[in-house]
Amino acid sequence: MIVDTHCHFDLYPNPKEVINELERLGIITIGMTNLPSHFKIGYPHLKNLKKTRLALGLHPLMASNHSQELPLFMKYLDYTSYIGEIGLDFSKEGIGTKSIQIDSFEKVLQAVSNKKKIISIHSRGAEKVVLQMLQKYKIENAIFHWYSGGLKLIDEIIDSGYYFSINTAMIKSVNGQKIIKRIPKEFILTETDGPFIKVNNRIVKSSDITIVIDYLNKVFKSKQMENQIVENYMKLVRKIK
Repeated sequence: MIVDTHCHFDLYPNPKEVINELERLGIITIGMTNLPSHFKIGYPHLKNLKKTRLALGLHPLMASNHSQELPLFMKYLDYTSYIGEIGLDFSKEGIGTKSIQIDSFEKVLQAVSNKKKIISIHSRGAEKVVLQMLQKYKIENAIFHWYSGGLKLIDEIIDSGYYFSINTAMIKSVNGQKIIKRIPKEFILTETDGPFIKVNNRIVKSSDITIVIDYLNKVFKSKQMENQIVENYMKLVRKIK
């Protein structure tokens, strides 16, 4: 069984076809949204599906929309057990809205701190701050999506009980490979981050996660990483039931 914990299927050219294929193939997929208004549009179409879930998001790179979108985030918070994409981005692309991002992220964490949710986290250039804020609000079930921070911080993230989701881009980069080797297999999940990654000159599909699983089998000298990832994911799900 394949698990895709971070996919923006609403941003594919053909979202309906993508979702129908995910259901047909039985791929467990958590669909991210970048804003609550996007969740509002998608939720009626996905609420009764078996394998596909929609997460409620407030993307850090859309900070200019946060003030008007935050009330909608709070309104829809109890509609789903999945939150994402949320977090901070202090890269060149995001640093200009740092203060807005921190304020929004704090409000979101305050809102979810006493609720049973699975959270997918964006942390580019802000990994340490993100971790400190998650710890401050005693967030239990977080997944660091496409982690690109320091190797030493991985140990602290693991000690906090948080997971990492690995995609096809990470297994191809030297830094990504170093990060993967540092993470215990019990804390690894898989993702596509589609449609922002390409495989063989086409947009990535959730079924391409088999490429990641093959790589992980080699790294961990195992033939069971697909089962391990399913078990890791089910541990998270059991914690929110």
